[in-house]
Amino acid sequence: MDNELENLVNGIADGSVRSLAGMITCVENRTTGWLEAMKKIYSKTGHARVIGITGPPGAGKSTLTDRLTRTLLDKGLSVGVIAVDPSSPFSGGALLGDRLRMKDVSALEGVFVRSMATRGALGGLSLAARDVVKIMDAFGKDFILVETVGVGQDEIEVVKTADLVMVVCVPGMGDGIQAIKAGIMEIADIFVVNKADIEGADSVVKDIQAMLSMSTDKGKKTIQVLKTVATSGDGITELVDTLFQELEATKKKAGRQRDRIKEEIIGLLEREVSRLIHKRLDHNDKLDVSVDKILARECDPYSVVQEITDDYIK
Repeated sequence: MDNELENLVNGIADGSVRSLAGMITCVENRTTGWLEAMKKIYSKTGHARVIGITGPPGAGKSTLTDRLTRTLLDKGLSVGVIAVDPSSPFSGGALLGDRLRMKDVSALEGVFVRSMATRGALGGLSLAARDVVKIMDAFGKDFILVETVGVGQDEIEVVKTADLVMVVCVPGMGDGIQAIKAGIMEIADIFVVNKADIEGADSVVKDIQAMLSMSTDKGKKTIQVLKTVATSGDGITELVDTLFQELEATKKKAGRQRDRIKEEIIGLLEREVSRLIHKRLDHNDKLDVSVDKILARECDPYSVVQEITDDYIK
């Protein structure tokens, strides 16, 4: 690890916001030495509570995140926000609109907002986002809110990062049916029906509760469904109180933490194996030769993959 990264790691320990931002940039860009830096940072993690906020586009997740951040600040807690925006599959660029929408709250003392691009990652959560959570944790943030793109079934990926997942729905968008189709019923620790001042909010609450009653095992804790109006702040206090209660209950579930660590190890292994395979294939013409054979129907892609993996196993 070079001196620059070492200075960033030390700066994070000293509470330097500039070092925090710099370290996140290095991790996003996978700057040489970032892995060694993360190894040093890891021992300082494990204190922050991580909340995943997901749901369909237009549900008001950014406004809700803003309100939650302000309420947590009022309780004397520091907050980090990771707002994940969709990125172009062609250029990899992102609008990073949440940074604009949360401009006011990001200027408050005790808050650090970082917008990130999905970079094609499943669940709208880039591979680097999990590392950014750790960096904010090591910096000393009490709460880290991870707001995802809201693309449906792939949002399950957020569970691997968060201590608690909040699924946000709104009236008038068929959220009851959408929740079933998207398969997000299983990942929610709390359901929030936002924009509850719109007609139909009570119906959405009843629909979700009905679906939960059908899908929840007997004896299992019932998932709460709360109503909020993020623009006015209605229901936010009750939501925050519920979050604290659920986090306290989650803290006692050691199995969930073990599962998250296993998922992280598997994710890191998959990423490393993929990198090694690309590195090897980039330095020889074996792949091109295999492609020519497949085009000529002299072999098949399944055999090629098996041959490549067998080489690694040996």
